Amino acid sequence: MTDDNKPAADAATEQQLYAIRQKIQPRAVHGVFANWRIALVLLTQTLYYGLPWLQWDHRQAVLFDLAARKFYIFGLVFWPQDFVYLTGLLILSALSLFLFTAVAGRLWCGYACPQTVYTEIFMWVENWLEGDHVARRKLDASPWNATKLRKRGLKHAVWFAIALWTGFTFVGYFTPIQTLAAETISGSLGPWETFWILFYAFATWGNAGFMREQVCKYMCPYARFQSVMFDSDTLTVTYDSSIGEPRGPRSKKTDYKAAGLGTCVDCSVCVQVCPTGIDIRNGLQYECIGCAACIDGCDQIMDKMGYPRGLIRYTTENVVKGKYPDAGIVRHVLRPRTIIYTVLLTLIAGAFVYSLATRVPLTIGVVRDRAALSKETDEGLIENVYRLQIINKDGQPHRYAIEATGIAGLQVAAGARDIAAGPLQTIDLPLSLIADPAELKGRSIPVTITVRALDDPGIRTDAATKFFNR
Repeated sequence: MTDDNKPAADAATEQQLYAIRQKIQPRAVHGVFANWRIALVLLTQTLYYGLPWLQWDHRQAVLFDLAARKFYIFGLVFWPQDFVYLTGLLILSALSLFLFTAVAGRLWCGYACPQTVYTEIFMWVENWLEGDHVARRKLDASPWNATKLRKRGLKHAVWFAIALWTGFTFVGYFTPIQTLAAETISGSLGPWETFWILFYAFATWGNAGFMREQVCKYMCPYARFQSVMFDSDTLTVTYDSSIGEPRGPRSKKTDYKAAGLGTCVDCSVCVQVCPTGIDIRNGLQYECIGCAACIDGCDQIMDKMGYPRGLIRYTTENVVKGKYPDAGIVRHVLRPRTIIYTVLLTLIAGAFVYSLATRVPLTIGVVRDRAALSKETDEGLIENVYRLQIINKDGQPHRYAIEATGIAGLQVAAGARDIAAGPLQTIDLPLSLIADPAELKGRSIPVTITVRALDDPGIRTDAATKFFNR
C-alpha cells in the first residue's frame, strides 16, 4: 500500500463510537400509567419541597447540619457516631431496589427517579409554552425570529426558575431553610450556599432540560447492571408479537384476522410517546425505563380500532412464551430470588427498627491522663485521673450520675458524681477514681465507668478503661 492510499484506507475504516443525538420530542399520552406518573411527581415533589419548611420541636424537622455535626430527622437526632444507621439505610435502599427490580423491572426509573421526575416537569412546561410534539418539532426546524426567541426564552426562564428553587431547597436540607431564605432576600448569602444552589440548579436545568434521555442511556449505571436482577418471571413492558404480528396498517372496518394480520396497526405511537426514543416492538432494551407510556399509547389505539388491549403490557417473558397465562403472574412473584431478597430485607429492616427503638441517646468517651499513670493521695490511696466526655444526644436535658466498678471500694471523686447536661450538649470534665491499694491485684486492673440518667433508668452507658497501681 502506498502512502497516498493510506488516508483513504483510514477513512474507510473509521467508526463512530458515539451516536449523534437525535432530539426527541415525545408525544403526550394519557392513561392509567400516565396518571400514576403524575401522582408520583406530585407526591415526591411535595415531600421534597415541603419537608424543609416543616417544624418539629421548634426546629426544622429534617436538617443535616454538617457544621454542627448533628442530623435532625423529626424527633431523632443523629451524630457522626451514628454513621451505622446511614449504612443500614443504604443497605435497605439497595435491597429494596433489587426486590422491586426482580418483581417488576425499572419501577424506580419510570416513576420516582429524580431524572425522570424533573424531565417530566420540564416537558410539562415545554408542552404548555411551545405546544404539542408537532408544534415543537416545527419550532425546532424554524429559523430564529422574534416568536421563537420569545417562546424559547420564556421556556428557559421558567425552567431555570424551577431549577433555582430546586437548588435552594436542596441547600435548605443542610442550612436551616428559613435562615437561608432570609440571607437570600437580604443578599448576605454565603459563598458555599451560593455555589451549591447554583451548581444544583445548573445540574437540574442541564439534565432535565437538555440531556434528558442521554442521562438514562449513557450516564446511569443502573441501566447497565439491571439485567442481572431480571429473570424470565420479571414483569417488564413487553410487546406481545404473538398477537401483534404480522403488523400493518388497515382501516377500522378491516377484519384483520381474515386479512392475516395481527392487532398491531404499525401506527408507531409507541415510539412517538417513548421518552428515550426506542421501539418496544424490537424487544426489551436497556434504554427502556419502564415508564409504560407506550402501554397507554397503544391502549388508546386499540380502543379506537375496537381491538382488545394488551398488545403492549406489563407481563413476563414466560407468559409471552406461553409457559403460563397472565393469571399466573402473581403466583410466580414468589420465587427463590424474590424470597431471598424479601427475607434479607425483612431481617435487616427489623434489626434497623429495633436498633432505633432501643437506641440510647447518650455517648461517653474516656481518655486517661497521660501526664501520670497514677499517684498517691495524702490518705495513702491510689488515684487515677481521666478525661470524661459526655454527649447528651437527646432533645431533653438530663442529670447524670457517674459510677465506677471493677475494684472493691472504688470511688468517684467528689464533684463529678452528679452532672447536668442540656439538650444535645457535650460536656468534657476531669474524672478522678480512687482506690485502696490493698484492693489492687496487679499493675493494671480493668474497670468500668458507668453514666446513667437520674430521671430515666433506660439511659445508661458504660465505658471500659484501666486503673493503674503505683
